[in-house]
Amino acid sequence: MKNLALLCAIVLATTSGLVFGTMPSASALSWNWNYSGIGIAANGTFTTNDTPNDLGFYLIYGITGTRNGETITGLQAAGTPIPGNEPFDVDNLISINTQELTGDGFGYSTSTGNHFSSLFASFLPTPGYLEVFSAPPIIPGFENLGLEDSELPISFSATIVP
Repeated sequence: MKNLALLCAIVLATTSGLVFGTMPSASALSWNWNYSGIGIAANGTFTTNDTPNDLGFYLIYGITGTRNGETITGLQAAGTPIPGNEPFDVDNLISINTQELTGDGFGYSTSTGNHFSSLFASFLPTPGYLEVFSAPPIIPGFENLGLEDSELPISFSATIVP
């Protein structure tokens, strides 16, 4: 009988927490993001951890959206380059600070086999955001960018979904 009373107390406490919101929050944040440039329109949602690193950046571990009508199919793994842009690894970090991306940026692929990386280019005379575009056929190495590939300036924005 004591075990039944204890079980009922646990169920009641858990249910109260769910109903009244006293349980700990989930460990993920959702973000709306978008960027655009000449001939470029991309937008979607990121999923990140809920705690920034010491520099104020959150790790992106999920992505959805579209780029010029192509469905985004995957996030490039942090610590690896998008195909065709070797050896420049992405870090998949985002911040609410003025500079929202790092110099390594985030990468993703789309349904047509194209690959993209968006980053903050502090090395430019006027620092700003860039999109690196790599399309099949992909030859490893950034020095092998083909006529279909590009590196273009973009305007980038991301906000945490309340």
